[in-house]
Amino acid sequence: MPTDAAIDKAKAVLRGTFGYGEFRSVQERVIGRALDGGNSLVLMPTGGGKSLCYQIPALVRDGVGIVVSPLISLMQDQVGALRAKGVEASAISSAMSASEATAAEHGVISGRIKLAYVSPERLATPRFMDILDRANISLFALDEAHCASQWGHDFRPDYLGVGCIAERFPGVPRMALTATASPETRDDIIGRFRLEGSPVFSTSFDRPNITYRVGTASQRERQIAAFLGRHEGECGIVYCPSRARVEAAAAELTAAGLDVVRYHAGMGSAERAAAQARFLGGQGVIACATIAFGMGIDKADVRFVIHDGLPGSIEAYYQETGRAGRDGLPAEALMLWSGEDANGRRRLIQTSDGGPGRRAAEAARLNALLGLCETSGCRRTALLAHFGEGHSGNCTGCDRCLDSTLTWDATLHVQKAVSAALRTGERFGAAHLTDVLLGKRTGKVLRFGHDQIRTFGAGADLDAGRWRSLLRQVTSDGYLEPDPEAHGALRVTAKGREAIRPGARRIRLVFDAEAVGGNVRAADIRLANTLGDGGNRTFDALRGVRGQIAAGRGVPPQSVFSDAVLIAIARRAPRSADELLEVPGVSALRARSFGEAILAAVAATADPAPEAEIPAGMEGRR
Repeated sequence: MPTDAAIDKAKAVLRGTFGYGEFRSVQERVIGRALDGGNSLVLMPTGGGKSLCYQIPALVRDGVGIVVSPLISLMQDQVGALRAKGVEASAISSAMSASEATAAEHGVISGRIKLAYVSPERLATPRFMDILDRANISLFALDEAHCASQWGHDFRPDYLGVGCIAERFPGVPRMALTATASPETRDDIIGRFRLEGSPVFSTSFDRPNITYRVGTASQRERQIAAFLGRHEGECGIVYCPSRARVEAAAAELTAAGLDVVRYHAGMGSAERAAAQARFLGGQGVIACATIAFGMGIDKADVRFVIHDGLPGSIEAYYQETGRAGRDGLPAEALMLWSGEDANGRRRLIQTSDGGPGRRAAEAARLNALLGLCETSGCRRTALLAHFGEGHSGNCTGCDRCLDSTLTWDATLHVQKAVSAALRTGERFGAAHLTDVLLGKRTGKVLRFGHDQIRTFGAGADLDAGRWRSLLRQVTSDGYLEPDPEAHGALRVTAKGREAIRPGARRIRLVFDAEAVGGNVRAADIRLANTLGDGGNRTFDALRGVRGQIAAGRGVPPQSVFSDAVLIAIARRAPRSADELLEVPGVSALRARSFGEAILAAVAATADPAPEAEIPAGMEGRR
């Protein structure tokens, strides 16, 4: 266990450097583990405070903390934010000149730098390993650790060599951190980073401030127009599956008079950097981008994310939607998909390299994603179930819970599906079960004698598309579950067995989502709802002051103060430096640097104090 003195020092850094009075959730336990020299795996949603879990121990312990990070832009963003807080930090990357890299390396060796960010490629080089051998290392933090997993949405082979630090630096604590980790991903990360036996610190994967909506591409223009109408003047990201779709979407939104930047791998590095800088520094800017954009973005005031096409997986969807609402304020996510998207993805999987096991895993991930799209129940429940977390439903934060949905009584057909899975030995996937239910005498059906079971042909009243939709929904809703050891074969759960018993409750499913379309009605979730008229005047003034400070320092506005901090200032209306320091997120350094301008903006927009009542008979007297 760490000493009380070490924890007290960590709390002092939390208050003095980062401006927060207390730790959130499991942060203190994670930090205490690192201060005590122990390893850990940290699972925490985007915006949940993962960075503090390794930054604070690195500042408290002697030596330099080494942070392995996947993108240069992510490193630079983190370093810029730390330097703004007075922390000696550096991102050692290919974006540096040779002299800059040499100076940073000397800073690591001498201990001048407290946090050094490097890519997995650079970490593994003999030159950098030699530098680490000569340095006093306080800890290793492996950020975005899902990139190292074969199950992760952004597989990075360069991460695979990172595990060697366990053997080379056995006495240095290691911490792997991610916001995206299904149970399979967690196991893979633990194995690759040699974290066997180490504690797993996990908070809820729920992001209650995000409202989730799923619609279909058949009504794309109407849905996007209605959606953006609710987010006028707000920052957001539109993810597209290809460069061509990025260009088309950007042209459409620009023609509609919106402030849009494009971002994809077909653009030059300077053009991409300029687009990212404008997005980070602007208000009301929309980024149309491929998934190459986002992991390096630390912008707290993104109010919406649109997926104009299927994301890569549920893990990718969770990660990408989590780039909205990082400040904890209301945000909204809309996914638009089509059967053509799904069929195209299936064709890519069938023709991909990697062998049958890899293709089966990718197919299972696609089916899980389509199950989320087509679930008849609460989307939050289905999303969290993928990460092994339960939720009671009726979240009031997804379209299924907010909107009326066209459904049908599918009880008999669910029973047929469950029966087909049981009678075929729970050894086959959705495609084979569909063939059995439709009565197709394929070679596989005949080889296993499944044309002789009672459910053969029992589902001929639905077509193959409807059966695929039904099987995805009942898997998402927990009547069936994929068997990871049997290449996606569907097993019957306890809930599924209950469904086929006499007197079981009725089961309603949604119609094929591609045919039905989506309802995007939603409540207004603007920031203005969090403040009164006077508070809104102050908030607007504070944003103006923040923009001036950021422009003068050449940093994004959110690096000065997040919207959440500005709202807290507007709500409390501090009138002195001491009162300003009581606002969560305002550190002593920031109060000294920006406090005068902030307090002036508050004073200029505050409601005037009511005039004192003059007692009768005292009029005109002093």
